[in-house]
Amino acid sequence: MRILFTTTPDKSLFQQMVPLAWALRTAGHEVRVAAPPKFASVITQAGLTAVPVGSDRPVWRLPQLNPERMEAERKGLPAPYSAAEQAPEELDWPTLKAGYAQVVGHWHKTDNFPMTADLVEFARHWQPDLVIWEPLTYAGAIAAQAVGAAHARLLWSIDVLGLTRSRFLRLKAQQPPEEQSDPLADWLGAYARKYGGEFTEELATGHFSLDQFPPSMRMAADGVRYVPLRYVPYGGPAVVPRWLWQEPERPRVALTLGIAATNRFAGHIADVGDILDALDGLDIEVVATLAESEQRKLKRIPDNARVVSYVPLHALLPTCSAVINHAGPGTFLTTTLNPIPQVAVPWDFDEPELARRAAGQGAVLTVRADRATGAVVRESLLRVLGEPAFRQAATDLRDQFRTLPTPNELVPQLERLTEEFRSPARRTP
Repeated sequence: MRILFTTTPDKSLFQQMVPLAWALRTAGHEVRVAAPPKFASVITQAGLTAVPVGSDRPVWRLPQLNPERMEAERKGLPAPYSAAEQAPEELDWPTLKAGYAQVVGHWHKTDNFPMTADLVEFARHWQPDLVIWEPLTYAGAIAAQAVGAAHARLLWSIDVLGLTRSRFLRLKAQQPPEEQSDPLADWLGAYARKYGGEFTEELATGHFSLDQFPPSMRMAADGVRYVPLRYVPYGGPAVVPRWLWQEPERPRVALTLGIAATNRFAGHIADVGDILDALDGLDIEVVATLAESEQRKLKRIPDNARVVSYVPLHALLPTCSAVINHAGPGTFLTTTLNPIPQVAVPWDFDEPELARRAAGQGAVLTVRADRATGAVVRESLLRVLGEPAFRQAATDLRDQFRTLPTPNELVPQLERLTEEFRSPARRTP
């Protein structure tokens, strides 16, 4: 088969696609990855073949024109996606509809418009059998429909977008006809018609969705077909430092708050310096991975702390007794592959809801980032280190994730699903 992956130029999202792309390639299928031109080096660095499409408009460019608004909107899920964490009876139709109009007009359009035409052109040339797109790259679904290919979303977190969509549709059906506007369907439908198709809900959620969470943590949307997939860590080029060759002499604790806070925003909400100071004096070794911009904010580094710009998380975590993190999807998923408890300090987008679901499994203590003082984090860390129930729950959670099929094991099912959903009459220009 020919399989086309497509993504916005975001490393953390693309990196979750790489192990599946490898599995398909080594199974004998042809694989291409389409993304804006400047992202080609990231793709080829992963050993995959890049297809540059569209222009290099930076991700998040428009929100960055208003830093105050951008900082305000990073707290949890914005409308309409906040609907995914609300009870259905709490949903408000005007707010939900206005939220969709906002994110379509000022986020999804600006990410997808620059690449859609080129992506369709390449798909018509190359004729992929299957298109796999990360959930923000709606251009992948449009291109797949234009050539009659099967297509799927590869979820990089809990399905906030899918659940919001299903709740929106349910509430929409309860409105009078004159109130049933649908910004997402209007936008995707216009593109579909331009390339010879029509709007269907598959343009929003795929023919099926690859989900890297077990049923106990899954955020399931009505009408979406979920196909389980085990997460495999890939964080780009990685070198294991010499100090990781030896077993730690004291319990090692990783402190990692992700790259989004420094790449997209003004920095971490939690005060890392305060946290490190509070952990000073404990009989532990703290390994903190911090961007250089955050390192410069530190007034001191305690004797029991090692601060580095980067270390491969999948190499560090097996040596740790606990981890303090932001509940970012990639970090959380990598952590769950190890039987270690977590202290989560979430803030951005889906992190609070993901942390809440993880806490429900008993392996995580959650402290909202703006309340994560050094004293609070210290107390939480001592609990997860000292109470055996947290490590047992972390072991149970790891075992749940291990039941999911690896990318290699999933390949035959993807072959069958492609045959099921691929159009028998391929569209041509």
